[in-house]
Amino acid sequence: MSWIIIITLIVVGLIFLLLEILVVPGATVVGIVGAAMMAFGVYSAYSAHGSTAGTYTLAGTLVLSISSLAMALKSNTWKRAMLGTEMDGRVNTFEADVVKPGDEGVAISRLNPMGKALINGEYYEVTSKDNLLSQNTEIIVTKVDGNKIIVKSKTE
Repeated sequence: MSWIIIITLIVVGLIFLLLEILVVPGATVVGIVGAAMMAFGVYSAYSAHGSTAGTYTLAGTLVLSISSLAMALKSNTWKRAMLGTEMDGRVNTFEADVVKPGDEGVAISRLNPMGKALINGEYYEVTSKDNLLSQNTEIIVTKVDGNKIIVKSKTE
């Protein structure tokens, strides 16, 4: 087997392993194929070119693998791949006495069983006790449990 084929096997196998580590989650076919290609490349060097060339190929493959992994795991590489924004939105953060059982409002979206409602001039995410309420249905608050607001239709 020629050196071009052996080097190609090792480099493509290394690319597959890096993809497995950095992109594809879990132990998948990509990593197994990559490791098999690298192992077959080293095996081919031993069988076609002798033990000295095979040992040099094995050493070079190990050095190339470790250095490629080290370069890929540097923080600058991860910073370019990461999302740089923060999520600062919150659901239903309100004072304890702002929404009380008995307060009335209107469903802004369909409640199936969760959706948005306008209660006391403020928008909240609410849960319907009746599972499905249409948009613009008048509602009444039946229970407030922490940040969870449970409502029902006013017409019941």
